[in-house]
Amino acid sequence: MPMGAKYFNKDIPPACAYCRRGRRCPGTDRVLCPLRGVMEPADACRKYRYDPLKRVPKRPRKLPVYKPEDFAL
Repeated sequence: MPMGAKYFNKDIPPACAYCRRGRRCPGTDRVLCPLRGVMEPADACRKYRYDPLKRVPKRPRKLPVYKPEDFAL
């Protein structure tokens, strides 16, 4: 897998929250779009352009804590 493939995954659904044109509206979770105005973060339009620096990746799962008894025979 190439290095940049995980950032440009085609399975990421379009959303104004990480569109190149959108800017976060201060004090709310909405996005200010120069083309469409105030938008919800999950909305998207035909002019959507993905910006990988705006997307916050999911946090990795925590590993379970094992005790020495778990490995005893």
